[in-house]
Amino acid sequence: MILFWAGLIATTILLYVLLDGFDLGVGILFPFADESSRRKMLAAISPVWDGNETWLVITGTVLFGAFPTVYAALLSAFYLPLVLMLCALILRGVAFEFRSRALVGSRWIWDLSFAGGSLVATFIQGMTVGALVEGLPMKEGHYIGGIFGWFSPFAALCGLGLVLGYSLLGASWLVRKCEGQVRGRAYQLLPLLTVGVLAFLATAFVLAIAMHLSLMNRWFERPYLLIFPLIGVVSAFGLLRGVRRRNDLAPFRCAALIFAAAFGTLACSFWPYMIPFALTVGQAASPNESLTFMFWGAGLFVMPLTLVYTFVVYRMFHGRVAEAGNE
Repeated sequence: MILFWAGLIATTILLYVLLDGFDLGVGILFPFADESSRRKMLAAISPVWDGNETWLVITGTVLFGAFPTVYAALLSAFYLPLVLMLCALILRGVAFEFRSRALVGSRWIWDLSFAGGSLVATFIQGMTVGALVEGLPMKEGHYIGGIFGWFSPFAALCGLGLVLGYSLLGASWLVRKCEGQVRGRAYQLLPLLTVGVLAFLATAFVLAIAMHLSLMNRWFERPYLLIFPLIGVVSAFGLLRGVRRRNDLAPFRCAALIFAAAFGTLACSFWPYMIPFALTVGQAASPNESLTFMFWGAGLFVMPLTLVYTFVVYRMFHGRVAEAGNE
């Protein structure tokens, strides 16, 4: 049962990163478009953006119920950045709804809010991952690092890297969903963003070795981890090939594979720890009776229904955005 919930939380995190990642990426790219293009960009994500954030809620809920020790430790460590991230997501959602109803002269406020909220939320998510990779100050399963113990230059670099990564997902989504000027501009950005993401991954890997991070020992213990960077590199070349051939479906699929490969690297490097190297999955899990009770509700019904709903929504709105945009 522990393995089921560990696998489930890994799935919900990956789904959140891929799905909310592309609409956060669209928000990051928002300032670089004109008014007509911005309406089309919003139309490209409007049917799905709020549903995408559901996976963040589910991740937190599963973590709270199945692995409460990890939930408590992470909340203690990241309380300030997580509050800022939630505020950014709220601001972004408000801006999304208010923009179309605002006077033209004040629309810039909501444009700035939408782009700023997307950027801040993405940067904080990347810093969180970077802090976990570098290692949190923990003692006997409890966080002891203080209010800024999670911050470091390496964590900030990971924040910038995720900004590039989500921007890549966003541009790939716009290629898939839009036409005309928006599609053309996204195609122009994709090679630059792909090279930027690969450069970040290579830089982070070299820095991790130079800093002698404990997590890097996994690469010597588990040489099969090398398959994930290989998948990422092949996917990047596939993305660039799709751009050259103007294959509108290939960029998003390849960008998703790059993220899946990066996620697989972290997941296999972390295992069996949920907070390296402080709390294992077994140490953090709720009693088996609690996990079994949750399984018959959330595991057997809620999760499948959420997956079905997500599939139906994406299937229903799979077409392109009309050239008229969204007023």
